[in-house]
Amino acid sequence: MYRCIILLLVSVFPACILSQMPVKMMTYNIHAGVGNDTIRDLPRIAGVINGENPDVVAIQETDSLTVRSGKVYQLGELASLTGMKPYFAPAIDFDGGKYGIGILSKEEPIAVKRIALPGREEARVLIVAEYPEYLFCCTHLSLSEPDRIASAIIINGLAEVTDKPIFLAGDLNSTPDDGVIGILSRQFRMLTDRFTPTYPSDNPAETLDYVMVANGQSVTSGASVLNEPEASDHRPVSVNVYLTTKNEQ
Repeated sequence: MYRCIILLLVSVFPACILSQMPVKMMTYNIHAGVGNDTIRDLPRIAGVINGENPDVVAIQETDSLTVRSGKVYQLGELASLTGMKPYFAPAIDFDGGKYGIGILSKEEPIAVKRIALPGREEARVLIVAEYPEYLFCCTHLSLSEPDRIASAIIINGLAEVTDKPIFLAGDLNSTPDDGVIGILSRQFRMLTDRFTPTYPSDNPAETLDYVMVANGQSVTSGASVLNEPEASDHRPVSVNVYLTTKNEQ
């Protein structure tokens, strides 16, 4: 009799098996496609991205239809060259077009949201892409420390409204000992190597580019700063993440 009850319970309540879902993430300040050789070369930027084959990329300093970039929608061009989908978040009107940040993604997000952030020298933004298993955020913080601090507080608030892991990627214009990193660390855990410089790309002296995670107790990672000294003035950062997911059997 007990054996029958057990078999019935197993059939009604299927077992949950934990599995690891790999996601490769990348952040890259592309300097509007201009390398240290002063040449604007989006295929070169795309080549760096394709060499890593990431699932999702945070892009900073990208133009949309500006005169200086030949009226090209740069994120769309990179999407065509990498086979990914573009999601652009303009920060300011600039040179006849827009200038801002964006996300390239292999997978179409459930939703994408643009959030305004403070920046007294120029407006700043955060773009948030939601996927079934996680949120991926890209930003490029202000040069002003008070604005960066205010932005960090806003970003920390995201961790209070979802249980999903939240990944923050971008050029934070902050060194590891900056108070802004300390504020973000109240909610976010660093995934990248804070001791490997990312800027300037030809002779790195400062770490400004990061990937961090909140609500990510089940996340492990391995990260690297790519040895790319010419394509942009920042070096890109790549992170291998493994998300723990539940599959019913």
